Amino acid sequence: MEKKTASNDFSGLYTDYYEFTMAQGYFLAGRKDETAVFDYFFRTNPYGGGFLVFAGLADLIESLQLFCYPEETLQFLSKQGFLPEFLDYLKNFRFQVTISSVREGEIVFPNEPLLRVEGTIIETQLIETMLLNIINFQSLIATKSYRINLVAGEKKFTDFGLRRAHGLGGIMASRATIIGGATSTSNVAAGFKYNIPVSGTMGHSWVQSFKDEITAFRKFAEFNPTNAVFLVDTYHTLKSGVPNAITVAKEMRREGKELAGIRLDSGDFSYLTKKSRQMLDDADLRGVRIFVSNQLNEYVIKSLIDQGAPIDGFGVGTDLVTGKPDAALDGVYKLSECNHQPCMKISESIEKMTLPGKKHLYRFYDNQGNFFRDGILLESENPDLCKNIHHPNYPEKLTPVGDLKRELIHQVVYKNGVTTNLLVSPFEINNFLQSRAAHLPEEHKRFIMPHIYKVGISANLLKLRDDLRNKVQRNTMM
Repeated sequence: MEKKTASNDFSGLYTDYYEFTMAQGYFLAGRKDETAVFDYFFRTNPYGGGFLVFAGLADLIESLQLFCYPEETLQFLSKQGFLPEFLDYLKNFRFQVTISSVREGEIVFPNEPLLRVEGTIIETQLIETMLLNIINFQSLIATKSYRINLVAGEKKFTDFGLRRAHGLGGIMASRATIIGGATSTSNVAAGFKYNIPVSGTMGHSWVQSFKDEITAFRKFAEFNPTNAVFLVDTYHTLKSGVPNAITVAKEMRREGKELAGIRLDSGDFSYLTKKSRQMLDDADLRGVRIFVSNQLNEYVIKSLIDQGAPIDGFGVGTDLVTGKPDAALDGVYKLSECNHQPCMKISESIEKMTLPGKKHLYRFYDNQGNFFRDGILLESENPDLCKNIHHPNYPEKLTPVGDLKRELIHQVVYKNGVTTNLLVSPFEINNFLQSRAAHLPEEHKRFIMPHIYKVGISANLLKLRDDLRNKVQRNTMM
């Protein structure tokens, strides 16, 4: 079998089959040059929380720049029954769309148009699945990571999740964990791809492979003299692991070296870390740090901190990189304009209706400089003339915003095949996230019954939505 090249990993096949059937239909109908505008938004905050951390934009743009149809992919599509004339069109296909988006690391809320794609109807259609796959997943994981960061505070945590991740999704997951606040990853491939620090200690198999535990520690220290961390729970944490770690740490000190730390991967972490800390301190090894791993999440970490467990860092795996307990983010990609005419999805439930037309997203601030409201306005309207924003479902509820400081949080990030925005590192994105989170009131950050952040729409957008809904309903009744 012919081996596929790495350049095809993010080829034009990174989509669902029905995207191709629609694209071919547009082509055969003579509509390939018609224009379209799609919005990306999500409907529900994950984890029962009060916000989402937007992530995945840089990987999306990189994937767009690699999105093409080499001959082997065209041959595959031919076997699926797609017509030669359509495949000829795809042969030289490159995305020339314009993407406007909030920045990676931005704190965002349900039903906001976070990302807008403008281009031909075929290219905007073909991007749908890839966009949702990347943005939904990374935003879910970045949000989980930031929730852990909120409770960990100054204590560091590392992504240990690759072995439990969903296949190659573990690579993007590790990037998202750094955006949310992890300081390193055990994922070497992600470290290489995204230039993020990699870290790790030893496994139980290392200890088991030697004749006894203390020999395993001595050999590990010999080969890792500056960053040795011993896994102390292979046999018995307090009767064997920690005493042997203390013995080897004192041997290292006589040679002018210091043991970096110990790690516990099982047992009652609150009890065991307190006992271990006392044993280390009594041995004059106050600089030896204590790390824990195994089935950790934001709730377990908060509990350990509340109990005063003397833990210096956490290795977080399964719950972090799988977004447990939420399996997916409910982000969607909906058509809002076709051939320069606004359009919308109609539903019997007003909550499920989409917002038509090209829109801008503004953030309004209170007198203390904190996030107060977000407002969705038509791109064509003058924001200076927007005095109120209305509840999308109950328009009689409104908030005066005319005197408030506002910020446009959309920007063009991709145009004509070239990114127009510097793609920063995951750590720089985290710095941006932290700067934004400083302005998010604490009531939106709590885990239990967080306060709902209000998002409104302008009177002009409200009128366009209602007029278009009424027009569609009249036409369907004829």
